[in-house]
Amino acid sequence: MQYTDPMKNRVKRMEGQLRGILKMMEEDKDCKEVITQLSAVRSAVDRTIGVIVSTNLLECVQKADGDNEKMDEIIKEAMNLVVKSR
Repeated sequence: MQYTDPMKNRVKRMEGQLRGILKMMEEDKDCKEVITQLSAVRSAVDRTIGVIVSTNLLECVQKADGDNEKMDEIIKEAMNLVVKSR
């Protein structure tokens, strides 16, 4: 699977958010603010996982070329990835 620039940009944005959270902690910011930002990063991670899994799923299903058994296996594997990420 090829990771697209928008996918990579999502991760870079999360990296920036995490750096901001660390700075907030170092500055002893209110815990509510820190938790709010951590929740935002968690949501961003979940959305990014969804984008990657769905993109990979589409690519794999297209390669399965009508082989229903292979498609079932691919879909199960994708769902396991989503479940594992929780």
